[in-house]
Amino acid sequence: MKRAHRHRVWLALAGVLVALAGCGGEQEELSQWMAQQRREVKPNVTPLQPPKKFEPEPYSGLDVVEPFSSQKLTVALRQEARQPSSVLAAELNRRKEPLEDFPLDSMTMVGSVSKGGRPHALLKVNNLLYQVGVGDYIGQNFGRITAISETEIKLREIVQDAAGEWIERPMALQLQEGRR
Repeated sequence: MKRAHRHRVWLALAGVLVALAGCGGEQEELSQWMAQQRREVKPNVTPLQPPKKFEPEPYSGLDVVEPFSSQKLTVALRQEARQPSSVLAAELNRRKEPLEDFPLDSMTMVGSVSKGGRPHALLKVNNLLYQVGVGDYIGQNFGRITAISETEIKLREIVQDAAGEWIERPMALQLQEGRR
């Protein structure tokens, strides 16, 4: 029994060796073909262009007001004061209201009430509650409330467009029920 088992192992080993010997010939043929292809094929690589020399450009905007500074707004408001547009003229000559010191995105509408038949909204700003009505001003862009419903405050703001002209823009503050 042991002898038959040894005989099978030797036959299996011989079969593996014969199979490996058969693969070796194909490997040699493949290696020869690869060497021949390397000799025949010539790569066509274009040389890289040398980098261009960096020429620093002098900054010519040192004497101009920075585009992102508060001075730019001041300069623009002074120019408008000299020759105000009809949209902005009335806004510059009136007294500012307390809620004009806060940006609109810091305000939250938390409710609405009716006083004397007129709708009023409740605004939460910095954990303080304010009552506003139609015609009141809020926000930093001359925002004036035009309508109040149970779910939103509609207002118009005066902002500069890309050309520097002052235009009216409609905005709305929605009731925020989850933020009480």
